[in-house]
Amino acid sequence: MGLVEKLIKKGDAKIVKVVLDGVGDLPVKDGKTPLELAYTPNLDQLAKKSATGLHIPVDYGITPGSGPGHLGIFGYDPSQVTIGRGVLEALGVGIELKDTDIAVRGNFATVEYQNQNPVVIDRRAGRISTEENQRLIAKLSEKIKNIDGVEVILKSGMEHRFVVVFRFQEKVSDLVNQLNDTDPQVLGKPPIPVSSPYPELKKVVEVVSKFIDQASEILKDEPKANYVLLRGFSVKPDLPTLQQRFGVTPCCIATYPMYKGLASLVGMKIVSVKGTDLKDEIQALKEVWETYDYFFVHIKKTDSYGEDGNAEAKIKTIESFDQYLLEILDLNPQVLCITGDHSTPCIMKAHSWHPVPTLVWSPYVLGNTSERFTERECLKGELGIFYAYKLMPLLLAHAGRLKKFGA
Repeated sequence: MGLVEKLIKKGDAKIVKVVLDGVGDLPVKDGKTPLELAYTPNLDQLAKKSATGLHIPVDYGITPGSGPGHLGIFGYDPSQVTIGRGVLEALGVGIELKDTDIAVRGNFATVEYQNQNPVVIDRRAGRISTEENQRLIAKLSEKIKNIDGVEVILKSGMEHRFVVVFRFQEKVSDLVNQLNDTDPQVLGKPPIPVSSPYPELKKVVEVVSKFIDQASEILKDEPKANYVLLRGFSVKPDLPTLQQRFGVTPCCIATYPMYKGLASLVGMKIVSVKGTDLKDEIQALKEVWETYDYFFVHIKKTDSYGEDGNAEAKIKTIESFDQYLLEILDLNPQVLCITGDHSTPCIMKAHSWHPVPTLVWSPYVLGNTSERFTERECLKGELGIFYAYKLMPLLLAHAGRLKKFGA
């Protein structure tokens, strides 16, 4: 048990943490970032009254995936905890994982065959619709149920994403986490075969390879999604929950499976959101306001547009959130935090190592250090630059949920 856990005390203060996924950025126009270019009067007003700073998701110069990025802001040191993407995706789509399971995230992809060998020409199959995804998963599930005595469970995600779980008869080695992705990450290259130097993973490699072969045969006549790429081979880890560590009653309001999966893994109750828009998430927040005291609200599109290099759309997403901010404040949370899990600069079209803007509003802040919620203005704030996993103790302190340390 760490120091913070020893100091936890009961309370009913409500904490809202809004995560604008990938919100941090670099200049895209006239030397300004999307946050600086966005028209955000409500965020600006809140920033003036808040403690601001920048958090480092993992460590200096380390670019985080979404899993480590979120673990940090939830209070777990991501350098000490490894959670595979497949596990997060599986939990997010509602698959209850067993100790004998291997979970993998899949992408429907487009390949063309050169000398009978597949070459990736679209890693996301044109971002097919979720409805099309569901049709394809039904097609695969009908024909692939079991491979060499291993049950195969398939479930759709959003757009081109899906999850496959290989349910073995006995627990598999944690070395599964080291299996390579089959996604080459670039176009014009062939998919990467699954391989492992570890003898104990021989059957795993064989089963996964057969699955890919069978899936590609079933999908070969599809116009776009004629192949599958697999990423994030992983097994379920054993983590203490937020309730156990920090004494909160937490919930997750998100639309993408991966983030619901991560929240579930650390003990958050997943709130049903009737739709996929920001307004639907805000409505869900209102509906469960009396039930919980810690609310994780996840907004995905800031990251998606960053990865697409679409600065204009990222700016519009930030401006849209600004319009809904007053509805969150009207709920009167004792503590409101706005941040991201990592930066996704539009010019890089990828996650990056750059520190992430962070805002904490409560009655107990110095304030009047930042004029806006932007990268440069947050650099002026009282929080300074800090590691992401230190954010949770700060929020608990502002909520009056930590006892004094020592006499």
